[in-house]
Amino acid sequence: MNCPVCKGKVTGKVGLNQYYCWDCCVEFRLFKEGVQVNEIKEDGSLAAFGLQK
Repeated sequence: MNCPVCKGKVTGKVGLNQYYCWDCCVEFRLFKEGVQVNEIKEDGSLAAFGLQK
């Protein structure tokens, strides 16, 4: 699975259709409509990065 942001290959599965990129430190989820990307903030919470097709 390649990261939709940096196209890196160092990703891991963290949940159902949910992945983490170790290169750019984002979490992303796969949907039929596209990909939802979240940044992980310093306190561990998620901030919406956007929806990409």
